[in-house]
Formats: sequence, C-alpha cells, structure tokens
Amino acid sequence: MTETNSSASRWEKIKEKIMQDPRNRSYTERGIPPILQVNAHARVLIVGQAPGRKVEESLIPFHDKSGDRLMAWLGIDQDTFYGEKIAIMPMDFYYPGKGKTGDLPPRKFMSEYHEEILALMPEIQLTVLIGKYSIDYYLKDRKKKNLRETVHAYQEYLPSFFPIVHPSPLNYRWLKANPWFEEEVVPALQKEVDRALHMK
Repeated sequence: MTETNSSASRWEKIKEKIMQDPRNRSYTERGIPPILQVNAHARVLIVGQAPGRKVEESLIPFHDKSGDRLMAWLGIDQDTFYGEKIAIMPMDFYYPGKGKTGDLPPRKFMSEYHEEILALMPEIQLTVLIGKYSIDYYLKDRKKKNLRETVHAYQEYLPSFFPIVHPSPLNYRWLKANPWFEEEVVPALQKEVDRALHMK
C-alpha cells in the first residue's frame, strides 16, 4: 500500500481482521492474503467481482487476460495500473471457486469490509464498477433492468461511478453483440479516467 504511516497502520488492522474472519479460514490456512490494492492517494477505484484462479496464484489483482483488456479499456499502462493512483477492491477478496459455467459469484459478506477500506482512500474521484455484482451493490435502485442498459446509461452515474461489463475473454459474445461499448463507451471511460488521475 502507498500510504501515510497512519493509513498503513489502519489498513494492516483491517487486513488482519479479514484474515481472522472464520469465513476466510480456508484461505488464511493456505497462506493466501486478501487480494486487493489499497492506495491512500488513489484517484480511481476499480471494483470488480473476485480474483480468478490465476490471480490467486500470483496474488496480483487482474494479473490475467482480463487485466490486460481492462488496462486497454482504461487507457493506462501497467505501471499506472499498479501505481499509487489506482486502487482495486473486488466484491470478494478471495477466489470463490469454480462453478458449473465459470467462477462462483463473490461471497456477499465480503462487502462488509468495503466501507472501512474506502475510508482509507479519501482522494477517490472515480469508481469503475465492473460487472453485475459491483453494479448491484453500489448503484442499487439506480441501476437499469439489466447490465446492458446500465452500461449504456453510464452518463447518468458520472462523475462518481462508471459501470462497465467485465473484461473477461468469456464475454466476447456480449462485446460482439454490443459493438457500441468499445466504440462509444470505452473512449468515454478513458476520458473520465484521465480526468480523475490528473484532477488537481
């Protein structure tokens, strides 16, 4: 974490509480810490779903093909993505496991820690909400009837939130069926990210 001494100490306490949570025991016993990126001076917060299996191995958020695409969508390079101005806080800080058609959904109780962690990052200017779970949690009744309509209406949530579809390679059909996303929404996303990163 890039931080002041005070926020570093507070983060360590929160991290320890997460690891001591009995609902996370199976991860802690295997030596797996919560996987997120907390920066006291972050300007952009990325709220995703949960780490995948590959990320669980590296312990680096979005260290996979989804991350490569996400960086391209955001219009930033790897150094910026893993730098002090970007924070990454998924809905679940651990890999929830494999389901029948993909990874299992994030465990709902993990959102209990979001407020405490957000308090460590007072300079956030833009929160990018990736996929259904983060959109449902943060936009609540402001979201539209489905993901497509919510993402299409991104301007309604600015300047605080920017909802997008998940950058997973498994979403290629959605992207092919909705070319407006990469044609119209991605350039707008890049503009908002740049604004947040360079706002004085």
